[in-house]
Amino acid sequence: MNDQNIVELYWTRVESAIEETDKKYGRYCHYIAYQILADDEDAKEVVNDTYIKAWNTIPPNRPDSLKAYVGMIAGQLALDRYDQRRAIRRGGGQLPLVLDELSECIPDDASGTDMAEEIALRDALDRFLWSLPQKTRNVFVRRYWYLGSIEEIAAEYGMKESNVKMLLLRTRTKLMHHLQKEGFYL
Repeated sequence: MNDQNIVELYWTRVESAIEETDKKYGRYCHYIAYQILADDEDAKEVVNDTYIKAWNTIPPNRPDSLKAYVGMIAGQLALDRYDQRRAIRRGGGQLPLVLDELSECIPDDASGTDMAEEIALRDALDRFLWSLPQKTRNVFVRRYWYLGSIEEIAAEYGMKESNVKMLLLRTRTKLMHHLQKEGFYL
């Protein structure tokens, strides 16, 4: 079943929408949650909460990409859970490392940005990502969206870990310069 058909099930309030979403994107949502939480049970709970939130937000939302929509929800819920339990005592995961790496080039949330500034930042990030060579973009997204470890990324792309680290460092530096050109300052 394609995304539009599943979204239509949500709009008509047919409960099989959740089953279809689970069949198509359950593993994807679990992966996102697990990368943040590093705990299988918590990740499963986040996936279930993702379906509830999707049920409660479609309608009024009508996502073009159901995969991106449920992935975003799973990520947000996992981050909320991470904040609640401070995952460091359970072994962490990649989140503390990723947040630390990005802190040098992304303005922090506490700067009082309004909705227009958030949209402008998102658009600037999109332009930056699409300006990168495909492999660089894939490695960057794999690290900072999917929270993949350096070891996983190196294995996936047939690179040395040191090369992945250097590629990410250079890309973060380019991102920082790009955002400064766009008018965002740390």
